[in-house]
Amino acid sequence: MSISIHQVSKTFGAYTALDKVSLEVPSGELTALLGPSGSGKTTLLRIVAGLENADPDGRGRILFDGAPVTESPVNRRRVGFVFQHYALFRHMTVFENIAFGLRVKPRAERPSRNEIRERVCELLKLVQLEQLAQRYPSQLSGGQRQRIALARALAIQPRVLLLDEPFGALDAQVRAELRRWLRHLHDTIHVTSIFVTHDQEEALEVADRIVVMNRGRIEQTGTPDEVFQNPASEFVMKFLGDVNVFHGRVHNERPVFTGDSSEDGNVRLLVRPHDLAVLPYPGPGISIPARVYRVMTAGALVKIELLDSQNRLVQVQVPHETHRAAPVRAGQQVYLTPKESRLYGQSNERLEYVI
Repeated sequence: MSISIHQVSKTFGAYTALDKVSLEVPSGELTALLGPSGSGKTTLLRIVAGLENADPDGRGRILFDGAPVTESPVNRRRVGFVFQHYALFRHMTVFENIAFGLRVKPRAERPSRNEIRERVCELLKLVQLEQLAQRYPSQLSGGQRQRIALARALAIQPRVLLLDEPFGALDAQVRAELRRWLRHLHDTIHVTSIFVTHDQEEALEVADRIVVMNRGRIEQTGTPDEVFQNPASEFVMKFLGDVNVFHGRVHNERPVFTGDSSEDGNVRLLVRPHDLAVLPYPGPGISIPARVYRVMTAGALVKIELLDSQNRLVQVQVPHETHRAAPVRAGQQVYLTPKESRLYGQSNERLEYVI
């Protein structure tokens, strides 16, 4: 089931939540809507579900497999929706929560009692919680509740599965476990899915494709590798992981970065922490002086915090073997050389110079 979104806008009074958004979601794909709070992610998801209406300007359209559903009520779209806070019925057992969507179908469409039981048992097995069928939501962990919420959404055999920050209420370890489980679940059922998140790591790990949103518009769409390795804008690069920003100027057709306050001017160099080399002496090309503030060796990478000449924090990540071969210590004067970087001008345009 493909999803087509054409020129969808949504305003709340004077606030524009969505500004002529268009997007194609191929059949069977798991797509992440990624962006900061207020970027329009959840509003777009609710419009796809039919829980919100787009502005009635006549241009906005939602299509499932090429058929318009813009005017269809939510109960006619066959959409499964999973909320951040589960929204399970507290007075119902796990079994009855999952069966609810099947039991409230119109009589002509409602499965038999045996068919409902078989379907619920299949889903309990799919989410690996068969033993909890007779428990109540209050007797489950947060991760278990979210799995039951997913099973309930899948019970009606939706054409589309929509998830609004499904792991936002969970702690970090449970989130990591559940996002791996969600990816495995999607590979099993292949239902077209869109999930909303502001967690970059979650989107990069789980999604087939990422849609980066900002201020009601789409900044970039692409695979996780495309948006991370080739960000379309300064916003995308800053939002997708940690980034160091160095301010400088263009002199004789070359960007210059010495850390002087006078150079907080017309160009910005953006470098991810793992793309900075730490040298005891100036290297070829750009060499930015800095002083080591702290070295943290616990973890998969050595994390080095430095201060530039204006006492602005710079973060560097290096492999342990690199640090062992050329260790640095707090207080040491060093020079930073970018291995990979992006250069932007005053109007946020990408610049191309020899660095």
